Amino acid sequence: MNISSLLVNARPEVQQQVQEGLLLLAGVEVHAATDKGQLIVTIEADSDRAAADMFTTVSKQPGVLSAALVYHQFEPHPDEEA
Repeated sequence: MNISSLLVNARPEVQQQVQEGLLLLAGVEVHAATDKGQLIVTIEADSDRAAADMFTTVSKQPGVLSAALVYHQFEPHPDEEA
């Protein structure tokens, strides 16, 4: 399992719509948002490729100005541990 943390900067006037759109994406959670359009977001994905693809999807959402990867961690899936 891949866990990534992002800082997303959205246009402040559409920050709420950006946040609602991100919440519709599988594996994406919004943990905090400011009135200035900054959002703290996490992505959980099954593979590096899926995490990278979701990062790209987040950064291309309407109203998103930028997305920066802050943290990434790989953990074995609990069902696959021996």
